[in-house]
Amino acid sequence: MSILKRVPWVSLALVLLSYSTLGWVISETHAPRSVWVLTVVGILLLIVTLTTPWPKMTYYLNTLLKSNIKSFGVAVLAAFLFFIMIAWFGVFLDTLLIISATILVKIDFQKAGLKQKLAFLTTSIFSLSGLALGALIYKLVYSQMPLR
Repeated sequence: MSILKRVPWVSLALVLLSYSTLGWVISETHAPRSVWVLTVVGILLLIVTLTTPWPKMTYYLNTLLKSNIKSFGVAVLAAFLFFIMIAWFGVFLDTLLIISATILVKIDFQKAGLKQKLAFLTTSIFSLSGLALGALIYKLVYSQMPLR
């Protein structure tokens, strides 16, 4: 079967749309370049985390949780993230949508039997293209509107 027939196009379209909404929202805030760089790094970290095999992830988590101080730090971080989730519920839902779409693509790539490097590259390209597309559409829409 051709590789183009095995690629999960619907899931990739969902990733493109969800990341384009993120690009739109970031453009709407007129964020500085550092926010864009942090967003791109965060997206790539998310995709690496999701495309890494689970045995490697458990190894890294076991290394992280070996000492009591590290475990306490992780618990404090989790409590802080839970507070942020409650305080900014709308942002949490947007983030959950993006993570869910990325997980769906990972599952579809695994189901299709494609390699992890191909899954990472394709998901990264679609995610970052969606981010740029959202920013571009925002710029095009609001550059055509007359200022009052």
